Amino acid sequence: MSTAPVSVQPINFGVLVFPAFQALDVFGPLDALNMLSLSFPLNLSIIASTLSAVSTRPTSATMNPHNSNFSESIMPTHTFDNPPADLEVLIVPGGLGTRAPNLDPTIDFVRRTYPQLKYLITVCTGAGIAARAGVLDGRRATTNKRAWTATTALGPNVNWVTHARWVHDGNIWTSSGVSAGIDTTLAFVEEIYGSEAATNIANGMEYERHTDPSWDPFADLYNL
Repeated sequence: MSTAPVSVQPINFGVLVFPAFQALDVFGPLDALNMLSLSFPLNLSIIASTLSAVSTRPTSATMNPHNSNFSESIMPTHTFDNPPADLEVLIVPGGLGTRAPNLDPTIDFVRRTYPQLKYLITVCTGAGIAARAGVLDGRRATTNKRAWTATTALGPNVNWVTHARWVHDGNIWTSSGVSAGIDTTLAFVEEIYGSEAATNIANGMEYERHTDPSWDPFADLYNL
């Protein structure tokens, strides 16, 4: 990894959200970036299909068999049809919502938006959305190990890496499951903004980060 920041650092970040997104996939990376924004100028856009609140609540009864009323919501600032014009970094989370049958607008947004981005970061099964958008074709990538078989089937032209906490290929960063998104974001911060920034954020979060992208006990747990 680089220990010095790159010369041109992005300012405009966006996170894509959809019903039943995984909370930590979004808020883990965003909290690290919240802290980064105290040292570097950053702007954030929350992007969804509409401007209505988007909830983590499962969208089907089969995914919520006890009918638990336990979820969090986030308010979008932009829609797929009216996205931020100057978007440089897009974060795509995973979650139960990546299994929904009506993801075509979300996938199309990633497909249309990727060419203008400086960087794309996917967390967990968010790699499945990027794979369906075609932007991972020919690249190395990883995803959630518990959902490995179903997610990797969405990208037959992707070079999926089984044992990886995260994978960095070109301007795309893909992470393993859920909490790996924090390590991936900190690795991204180290590469782009410098090792001091990443270390200060991890220490501020009192987060014991993994710095080896090949560290992956969950691949062994699920016999990958």
